[in-house]
Amino acid sequence: MTSQVSAQAEQAEGALVGDQQRGPGKEVRRLDRVIIRFAGDSGDGMQLTGDRFTSETASFGNDLSTLPNFPAEIRAPAGTLPGVSSFQLHFADHDILTPGDAPNVLVAMNPAALKANLQDVPRGAEIIVNTDEFTKRAMAKVGYAASPLEDGSLEAYSVHPVPLTTLTVEALKDFELTRKEAERSKNMFALGLLSWMYHRPTEGTETFLRSKFAKKPHLAEANVAAFRAGWNFGETTEDFAVSYEVQPASSAFPPGTYRNISGNLALSYGLVAASQQADLPLFLGSYPITPASDILHELSRHKNFGVRTFQAEDEIAGIGAALGAAFGGALAVTTTSGPGVALKSETIGLAVSLELPLLIVDIQRGGPSTGLPTKTEQADLLQAMYGRNGEAPVPIVAPRTPADCFDAALDAARIALTYRTPVFLLSDGYLANGSEPWRVPDLDELPDLRVQFAGGPNHTLADGTEVFWPYKRDPQTLARPWAVPGTPGLEHRIGGIEKQDGTGNISYDPANHDFMVRTRQAKVDGIEVPDVTVDDPGASDGATGPDGGACSDGGAADTLVLGWGSTYGPITAAVRRIRGAGGAVAQAHLRHLNPFPRNLGEVLARYEKVVVPEMNLGQLATLLRAEFLVDVRSHTQVSGMPFKAEELARVLKEAIDD
Repeated sequence: MTSQVSAQAEQAEGALVGDQQRGPGKEVRRLDRVIIRFAGDSGDGMQLTGDRFTSETASFGNDLSTLPNFPAEIRAPAGTLPGVSSFQLHFADHDILTPGDAPNVLVAMNPAALKANLQDVPRGAEIIVNTDEFTKRAMAKVGYAASPLEDGSLEAYSVHPVPLTTLTVEALKDFELTRKEAERSKNMFALGLLSWMYHRPTEGTETFLRSKFAKKPHLAEANVAAFRAGWNFGETTEDFAVSYEVQPASSAFPPGTYRNISGNLALSYGLVAASQQADLPLFLGSYPITPASDILHELSRHKNFGVRTFQAEDEIAGIGAALGAAFGGALAVTTTSGPGVALKSETIGLAVSLELPLLIVDIQRGGPSTGLPTKTEQADLLQAMYGRNGEAPVPIVAPRTPADCFDAALDAARIALTYRTPVFLLSDGYLANGSEPWRVPDLDELPDLRVQFAGGPNHTLADGTEVFWPYKRDPQTLARPWAVPGTPGLEHRIGGIEKQDGTGNISYDPANHDFMVRTRQAKVDGIEVPDVTVDDPGASDGATGPDGGACSDGGAADTLVLGWGSTYGPITAAVRRIRGAGGAVAQAHLRHLNPFPRNLGEVLARYEKVVVPEMNLGQLATLLRAEFLVDVRSHTQVSGMPFKAEELARVLKEAIDD
């Protein structure tokens, strides 16, 4: 069965579904999906090239998923393996979930880009190389004793040698540019060539270039000229006799208005939407850190929505300002990554004690310490769950796709505002930098998040005096009242020392401390979260699951794969491959990690085998074993890269057959 799964996977990656003619002597082949990877030096503009190709692909109507991959250094050493930057795009005429396991096309701008990425390229794939960069010095720098373009080592691939640099300089000879300035446009030549190969629209890119270089019109027109030259080269050269067409994914999207969106952008929009739905000003207290900084950059653009952004001098000041804003009646947010969470831990504990709404957005990256700033990981789960002194429970929410970051932000805000508690939102670098189509929601689809501030006394003493008790709780949510400073009659003590139940006065009483600790835990335990749904092909009710399979709380499958966060795409793609090969496997995915959905224990007990893939060493698996006494099978990876669907399909097949 494993070989059948792999064979079907390879066939699906860029399957030929038809062909036709395009111009004299030029054949057009129709594909259902394509995976392209642009690779070069971190200064070659690969991220911009990939982003522009993605934008045109989104406007064309394909479903898509992207994987930017770049060094942590601002400018890594040119021509070296550590300095290689790449951008992978998977686009299709149907619903897809991942950026793809292996590229059908590799664009290598230099020897380092070729060597760093060749191991991922399957036999028979197309490789476009910039021959101008294959000098003896450049090849020796990455360990090539002889040119791979001449020694026969690339015979298994369809290689297109293109002198990109020379052609770009020649195309721009009429512009008043130095050779170095002209060479910088070679990425636009490559983009034009790939746009011709895959019938991508061109108008948007030309408009973008003229806008980007509006203050330097000669550079704008030079880049447009290089882009057009690349397109014309594809149309006229004999080396590219075939172009490819991938139809729009019309059936993959429900009716609506769509746009391409990255995870960090979706999360930013979700925070703005939450503040509008709560009728509260949004305050972000943050310190720049990869890969979370984009949220600070984006929110700073939205002052017209009442957004205030504060770039602090360090992580501790950032969350301190955010907690102060929460005390003052704002929807307060702090953004960071794992190293910043460590610095913010004491203030998060203070927020637990004060019982104020605060969103802690952790865009996870590889660790420990500063670790791998530009690589993805989901190893902060236990830190979010337990990384504070004392008993300091905090709810945890995790989005599953870039577009889902919008909804997850709204959900996290709902919990924080309703239950008066800090909330962790765990995204990661893969979601943050990756992108996919997102349906822009109608306003009436957004939840009502408005809250009532305390307005006066809420308790009557034995002698009949009416007073304000800051820790008198809502009987349903156990949330305390939110009293905005300056409201007459609502004066109360504040600070991190334990509070007396009700009055909020300082208390060292053992019984009171025990009661307050248990009450704060009960408040988190009582948070209303949806039940986990299971996509199981053996269901008898015929309900449809998220990937087209039947949906129920149990069924014919005896193996359940359970994930959280960004593993959703690779897991779902693997599940589709297993089912396509005739296997039976059920799937569930968690958004809420604290508290868990109330039916989770029952769901886990219904399956003989539970497999939990994670980009850590088994943190969710540890929590599940402790909470539900289920011997889950942990499959882990901490490579800084997302799972590949083929690998997960193999793991699931082994579990099914065991």
